[in-house]
Amino acid sequence: MPVAIITGASKGLGRALGAALAERGWDLVLDARTAGVLKETAAELAAYGTRVEALPGDVTDAGHRAELVAAARALGGVDLLVNNASALGAEPLVRLEGLALDGLRRALEVNVVAALGLVQEALPLLRASEAGAVIGVSSDAAAEAYGTWGGYGASKAALDQLSAVLAEEEPGLRVWAVDPGDMGTDLYAAAVPDDEDPRPSPASVVPAFLRLLDERPASGRYGAPSLLEGR
Repeated sequence: MPVAIITGASKGLGRALGAALAERGWDLVLDARTAGVLKETAAELAAYGTRVEALPGDVTDAGHRAELVAAARALGGVDLLVNNASALGAEPLVRLEGLALDGLRRALEVNVVAALGLVQEALPLLRASEAGAVIGVSSDAAAEAYGTWGGYGASKAALDQLSAVLAEEEPGLRVWAVDPGDMGTDLYAAAVPDDEDPRPSPASVVPAFLRLLDERPASGRYGAPSLLEGR
């Protein structure tokens, strides 16, 4: 069975994608900082009959990243790595004039440095896979200028650039940066707590990710709405 590592997988998009892959028979290695919620998620996904390893921890910890890859190796390898764990830099978001530099550093450490570290750790297994793929979960804020989204957007733009360069350096892999579009997640609620407008559920965008896995288009940056519309 194929094996996926998904970070930030206890809820939101990570959990929804994990459920879809488990339903397809994928074995999973899941990461999140909240051990209790992650344990509940793992138990629910294991009900599909697949093997699920849940490892609570912080992706900025090199030892934790090594544990994630070791767990995947024990399951048979790494066919898909999803860098989904994210930090905003400030909760709620603030203008750049008020953005604490420690908050920006945290966003860069989680969204960029840790993501690259996990790719580096997993690369030998990804290369050995018959269909190795890396997904970096991006954001519209990586490409557009929105007030208060500067720190988070800068970190996601950096992740997009790393994904693009990785694709050039590793032509045997598929490397996709994916903007999932608007979603109703805890991350968005923390970013803009006063915005009560309804947003799509994370599960509603999962078919876009599955389309990438099914059709394996060229490495590059994709928007979930376009994928869902068949473009």
